Amino acid sequence: MNQPKPLGGRRLYFVGIAGSGLSAYANISRAWGAEVRGWDAHETIFSDTLEGIEVDLGGEPRPPDGWEAIVSTAHRDRIAGTPRAAFLAELVAARRSIVVTGAHGKTTTAAMIAYVLRETGNDPSWIIGGVVPQLGGNAGAGTGWLVVEGDESDRSVLDLRPEIAVLTNVELDHFTSYRSETELRDALESWLAGVSEVVRGDELEPAAFPLAVPGEHNRRNAAAAHAALVRAGVAPERAEEALGAFAGADRRFQVLGTRGGVTVVDDYAHNPAELRAALETARERGPRKLVALYVPHVVERTRQLHQELGEALGLADVAIVTDFVGRRDPPREGVGARLVLDAVPDPTRRLWAPTLEDGARLALHVLRPGDTVVTLGVGEPWRAARAIDEALSDSVGEG
Repeated sequence: MNQPKPLGGRRLYFVGIAGSGLSAYANISRAWGAEVRGWDAHETIFSDTLEGIEVDLGGEPRPPDGWEAIVSTAHRDRIAGTPRAAFLAELVAARRSIVVTGAHGKTTTAAMIAYVLRETGNDPSWIIGGVVPQLGGNAGAGTGWLVVEGDESDRSVLDLRPEIAVLTNVELDHFTSYRSETELRDALESWLAGVSEVVRGDELEPAAFPLAVPGEHNRRNAAAAHAALVRAGVAPERAEEALGAFAGADRRFQVLGTRGGVTVVDDYAHNPAELRAALETARERGPRKLVALYVPHVVERTRQLHQELGEALGLADVAIVTDFVGRRDPPREGVGARLVLDAVPDPTRRLWAPTLEDGARLALHVLRPGDTVVTLGVGEPWRAARAIDEALSDSVGEG
């Protein structure tokens, strides 16, 4: 029988608490009985989910005496403590768990599963790498299944021991962790061999039932979610009905609004397949002109995939590329974001923006009524999307 408060009596200080992962870990830890505090370098889009938690901003992390430090990968050199991956493995071991992993679709598929479990009275817990408005955030605590994303990028998913595993797809995207796609596939297959129930999303037909979220990629996400839900005991027709009402997660083709005839969309897409999926979905909406603003985040991905990233951006009429923002890995000589821009094919118009603010200004300069702009990338692109949306709002108001 599950403990109602499995973390009761512990004091946890999350280093990197405003990140997509640790913000969720912090919230579920509080719900599971722990005292929670944390540190981050600055506020993020996830800071709003931490209401009621004391957060130290800036400087260096300093846990109070008697508190355990849980440390995100990005800040592991700042302080000693329990790594994020080890803490997640502890959480997964505390419940009957469903783990979703893969190159694309993890957040949406995991959110779909958690949403349907809740809607069908199964009282789940969940840890999602994005804010899900219908779930009230990126984490929640119930007494039923625990639904989480497993990260293949740093191999941490290999330490998780769920009852059900969902593999959405396999594609090499993290070149510092795997030397080849074969190595990645072998690692995942070895992990899956120890899981009782396995769903392989790329072996399923896309969902044929009505969905509220657009795009072929979401039909594939829904098919994987449906298969996992049936294995978790949800009746197939109930799963279909609830999945049809799922409205999406923030930064997953999130339409911020349409002002002055211009539609602003923000999307987490950061590798070639995801960029294509987001831009193809935007193109289906029939814009007069499609503008893509891409913000690179990983130097090694850019070195390995700049040609493919540029070709994907060629689905837009205008491609704006910024310099690295919030770069995750060290700089490398000869590897700059301009490599991506240079790979964008004709006739797409190519524009260089040194900063995020420059990117937003350039987008506003080229946008006209009937156009759609999509901001793309990990981390900070949402700031540009909001700046564009607010500027459009102001211009409409002035008119």
